[in-house]
Amino acid sequence: MIRVLAGSWALMLGMLLLMVGNGIQGTLLGIRGGIEGFSTFEMSLVMSAYFVGFLGGSQLAPEMIRRVGHIRVFAALASLISAVLILYPALAHPVSWTVGRVLIGFCFSGVYVTAESWLNNSATNETRGQTLSLYMIVQMAGIVSAQGLLLIADPAGFILFIIPSVLVSISFAPILLSVGPTPAFEATKPMSLRALVRISPTGAIGMFLVGGVYSAQFGMAAVFGTAAGLSVAQISGFIAAIFLGGLLLQFPIGWLSDRMDRRMLILGAAAIGGTAAVVAALVGDTYPALLAAAFVIGGMSNPLYALLIAYTNDYLQPEDMAAASGGLLFINGVGAIIGPVATGWMMGLIGPHGFFLYLAGLMLTLAAYAAYRMTQRAAVPVDETATYAPVMPSSTPVAVEAAQEYALEAAHDEEEPVIAAE
Repeated sequence: MIRVLAGSWALMLGMLLLMVGNGIQGTLLGIRGGIEGFSTFEMSLVMSAYFVGFLGGSQLAPEMIRRVGHIRVFAALASLISAVLILYPALAHPVSWTVGRVLIGFCFSGVYVTAESWLNNSATNETRGQTLSLYMIVQMAGIVSAQGLLLIADPAGFILFIIPSVLVSISFAPILLSVGPTPAFEATKPMSLRALVRISPTGAIGMFLVGGVYSAQFGMAAVFGTAAGLSVAQISGFIAAIFLGGLLLQFPIGWLSDRMDRRMLILGAAAIGGTAAVVAALVGDTYPALLAAAFVIGGMSNPLYALLIAYTNDYLQPEDMAAASGGLLFINGVGAIIGPVATGWMMGLIGPHGFFLYLAGLMLTLAAYAAYRMTQRAAVPVDETATYAPVMPSSTPVAVEAAQEYALEAAHDEEEPVIAAE
């Protein structure tokens, strides 16, 4: 890990700054929307708009890169991010914010595609797994640390919008000054959704549900906190607990993933996360209980994304893994777009704790479906399963394809001793 960091520290630093900027703006808008008097439904549309843009960016960014190159795409999109962040407080209206969120989601997706291309290009077969792990840690650390920055100024002012704009602008320097020759970029044609569902129903359904869970956490947690009457410090702590749980429990779940029936692990993680959400809805008025529930919910839901990718790989031929990643990401993106709107509807119907009941509904549905699928098909033997690679739900096709490459390389490494013995 140290060797990987020594070779890519500048790129990782730039990505850390980008994630801090993104983490601040997501939470800040949820708080500022309450100050501006936006309704829960209006805020749900604003938050959903980010995922509309993100999904569009993940589809269009590869073509943009092929046309004008990595550096131009990165610089142009990062500049737009910085500008939109500054404009939020000046154009405090739900329609303006919705348009801004579509644009900023599109730009962040394109920036991540570009940076992840450089990162994947710098990794070798021996370091790819460590590189993915370090990248995931940087992403989570950026979001968690962003919550602390919310406490340094009044969310009703301009300073907290200026800070992420500056951080995103600064991120250009370490990334653009450290990268080597721009890598060749080839996007894999995605597998059809029908084929993907036929090959792995649990993977496809699970990715849709996890998309809804993640987008609710990333987009609506601050809206919930504002509606529930939490202070800014309490909201930042609540959101930090969600992603801290996702960071700390990612690796134990990954370790278990390579040693047991993955459907049982999917069932267990989803059931634990869903139960924690139900408990939070019942006793969420107690802040320590709210923090504990947030940690468990995030710790169970975030690793499910990588777990479902690894599970789907178990039923794919090696040559189909990269193609499947595009379909999985699209399904996840559709779920992510729906998530904030559905959460806002639930909160409008039954109050702030509709946030937790929505999360509980999706996660318990995933647990029930995994249990059902266990009765329909035998499990893949543990020694024949693909290697788990840690990736976040906010990853682009580049990072997911890198995870697929890592799984494929690990499979080849396991086969070589057998071939040699023959």
